Amino acid sequence: MELLVEGKGTLQGEVEISTSKNAILPILIAALLSEEEVCIHRVPEINDVEIVKKLLKNLGASVSKSQGQLSVKSFISNIFPDYELVRQIRASLLLMGPILATRKTVKISLPGGCAIGTRPIDLHLKGFEALGARIKLSGGNVIAQARELQGNHIYLDFPSVGATENLMMAAALAQGTTFIENAALEPEVVDLANFINRMGGSIHRAGSNLIKIEGRKRLHGCTYTPIPDRIEAGTYMVAAAATGGNLLINNVIPEHVKATSAKLVESGAKVEERDKSIRVERLGPIKPIYIKTLPYPGFPTDMQAQFMAYLSHTSGSSVITESVFENRFMHAQELMRMGANIKIEGRTAIVKGVGCLGGAQVKATDLRAGAALLIAGLMAEGTTCIANSHHIDRGYENIVEKLNGAGAKIHRG
Repeated sequence: MELLVEGKGTLQGEVEISTSKNAILPILIAALLSEEEVCIHRVPEINDVEIVKKLLKNLGASVSKSQGQLSVKSFISNIFPDYELVRQIRASLLLMGPILATRKTVKISLPGGCAIGTRPIDLHLKGFEALGARIKLSGGNVIAQARELQGNHIYLDFPSVGATENLMMAAALAQGTTFIENAALEPEVVDLANFINRMGGSIHRAGSNLIKIEGRKRLHGCTYTPIPDRIEAGTYMVAAAATGGNLLINNVIPEHVKATSAKLVESGAKVEERDKSIRVERLGPIKPIYIKTLPYPGFPTDMQAQFMAYLSHTSGSSVITESVFENRFMHAQELMRMGANIKIEGRTAIVKGVGCLGGAQVKATDLRAGAALLIAGLMAEGTTCIANSHHIDRGYENIVEKLNGAGAKIHRG
């Protein structure tokens, strides 16, 4: 599948941000913790959600959708999720926590997702072992078994979002109290904790580096609306600045995009925060800046590619250091096809601004790389053809329609 992007478009008007991809996936998986019906509102129509829905059904859950609301009624009859589904999405690893907690045994193949570097699962496995599980690796599969999960003190060597979420879900039904130290601080972790608490769980201090979970014997059904997508919001913010536009971005929590806002202001854009919206405008030249990706509340690795596209049109040289993933500059080569001047030195990219990018044949190598190429295509002279655009649809709901509604000219090939 391809996207054809006509360049030199200026984004004007408004866009509405969808529910967070990185929040909805673990929340849907956490619905497995209860056998009662769970109803989730504002579920985005993105490819990753469709894969998770198939995984839930594969495990025995009943899943139905009506007018943006997804209902899940869980009874886990299968403890070995389908390999063909698991390999498509990194979030499938999060199935371990709920299955282990409810069925005491789980077998899962090593997960897939974007090829953006090594993302080891040892933090997940060490945490499960601390809760009393026995771990075995066999033929590319992970098998975890526990007679009964017991609360414990878990220290994470790195504040991994996935490990924090997986262990929170497992500990929610463990006996006793669990502490997760050096936990991830991301808003999506807080949202998952709020969801589990809505189900009757007892998770305290999510959003701090020491989370306390008091295990419950059972959780019940609930209704819940997850948070808006801060990375989608950031992507539209950068797109507005990149095209010299004036865009109002609705359904956003400004606190969640502070790092993105700060770097846009530093680069010469105007960012106006409101209660649940942000307006981004740029009239002058793009100024070169320095970026280093860090865990939240630092600058998000998921916004690095979009900023690289944006900074390719500065009046000087910018420096981007990727400290979270070691293989997340694959989009640089594609941007260079469009005339960008980028030099990679290990985990650092030096982006020297050029007068103008030119439309070209490029390919999306992962979700955020695809978003970066969309932004570059909007900035460029001529037409850009983006191959492998299915990566973009993994995480952005109706992105073509939203951008076209703000003045872009993008067509699906």
